[in-house]
Amino acid sequence: MLVTVGDQRTQVAVLEERNLVEHYVTRREDVSYVGNIYLGRVQNVLPGMEAAFVDIGKGRNGVLYAGEVNYDEADLDGELPRIEKTLKAGQPVLVQVTKDPMGTKGARLTQQLSIAGRYCVLAPGDAMLGISRKLPEDERERLRKIVKAVRPEQYGLIVRTAAEGATREQLEDDVARLVRIWEQVETRAAAAKPLEPVYEEPDLVIRVIRDVFGPEFSDLIVDDEGLADQVRAYLRDVSPELEDHVSVATGEGHLFDGYEVTNQIRRALEKKVWLASGGYLIVEKTEAMWVIDVNTGKFVGKSNLEETVLRNNLEAAEEIARQLRLRDMGGIIVIDFVDMLIPANRDEVLKRFKRELARDKTKSRVMEISRLGLVQMTRKNVSQGLTESFTRVCDCCDGRGAQIVESMLG
Repeated sequence: MLVTVGDQRTQVAVLEERNLVEHYVTRREDVSYVGNIYLGRVQNVLPGMEAAFVDIGKGRNGVLYAGEVNYDEADLDGELPRIEKTLKAGQPVLVQVTKDPMGTKGARLTQQLSIAGRYCVLAPGDAMLGISRKLPEDERERLRKIVKAVRPEQYGLIVRTAAEGATREQLEDDVARLVRIWEQVETRAAAAKPLEPVYEEPDLVIRVIRDVFGPEFSDLIVDDEGLADQVRAYLRDVSPELEDHVSVATGEGHLFDGYEVTNQIRRALEKKVWLASGGYLIVEKTEAMWVIDVNTGKFVGKSNLEETVLRNNLEAAEEIARQLRLRDMGGIIVIDFVDMLIPANRDEVLKRFKRELARDKTKSRVMEISRLGLVQMTRKNVSQGLTESFTRVCDCCDGRGAQIVESMLG
C-alpha cells in the first residue's frame, strides 16, 4: 500500500506485485460523509417515492428511503406503516450517510446506525450477528463462537473479512472500543442541535487502512512523516503486529512514479484496455450502467477458434475483475464476452471471473451468462471512482466524446 500526500489531494494505492488494483483519492475541498452520523431535519416526505428528504447541513438534502427508517415497535402491527405516518416535515432525525452525493443525486441516508471498527461493525439496538461470507466456512464457525461470547447485550455485531485469524482478545478489544464510541455518540446526540454532526469517520487514509490493510500486505509506504506517525499510532492501538510494516519513502521523485502507479492510473482512465495476449476490452460508462466489451483483437490463437476464444475470455475475466476494483465501478455492469459455443467453456469463464472477484472487498452479485452471452452483475460503491476523481465533462462535446461540427440545416 502506497500513500502520497499532495497539495491538492491525498491518494492511496494498493498494489499486488506491481499491478495497481485499488485506488482511493480525496481532495482538500472534497470530503466524504460516508459513515458520518448527523442530527438531520426532515424537509419533506414523498409518499409516492416512499422516501423523505432530510437536511443534514451539507447544502443538498439527503434521501432516506422507507426501508431505512427505524420504526417504533409500538407502531408495528403486522406490517410497516407508511413513511408519511412516521416522518413529518421539520422533525429532527438521527441519520447516517451510506453513500456520498454523486452527480445530481443527494447522499443516501439510513436510520439503522452502525459504527465500523477494525474487525467488527457494531449495530446498536439490534440483536443480529453476522459473519462476512468472504471468509472460509471453518473460520466463520470459529469467529461465530467467539462473537457469541463477546457480543454485548442490546448490540448487534457484524464480523468483517479483516477478522480472519483474529484472536478473542483482539475481537473483545475492538468491540469494547466500538461500545465506547457509541456511548459518546449517544451523549453528543442528546445535546446536539439539528444539522450538527454527532459522529464523523476518520480521514481517508486511516479509513482505508482500517478497512483494507492487513497481514497479507508486505509494506505500507507513506511519503509524509507526520502522516506516517498517525498511521503507526492507529495500528499500535488496533493491530500492533502491523506497525513494523509502515515506512517513510526516501529518495527523490514522486512515490507513485517509482512504482509506475501514475501510468497505470492514466491507462485506467482510457476506454480501451489491452490484454497481454493481444485482445482488449472496451470499458464505457453510461447514465444507467457500465458496459464492458471483450474483443480478441490481435490474438489469433494456435489450434481452433473455440480454444482461442476461451483463452481470450479467461484472460479478460481476470482483467475485468481488476478493472472493477481499480475504477471502483458501481451499479449495474454488463459484460459482453466473446461468444462461446461449448457450455462447459462458458461455465469455466464464469467460474474464473467469480474466483477473481472473491478478492474484491466490495459487495457484488453476478448473474449467469445469458442466452445472448452477456454477464450481468451489480457492484456496490459508496464514493467516487477514478473517472469522477480525475476527469470532467468536456466543454465542447458535453461528454459525448464527439463534437458536432456541421450544421444540421445543410
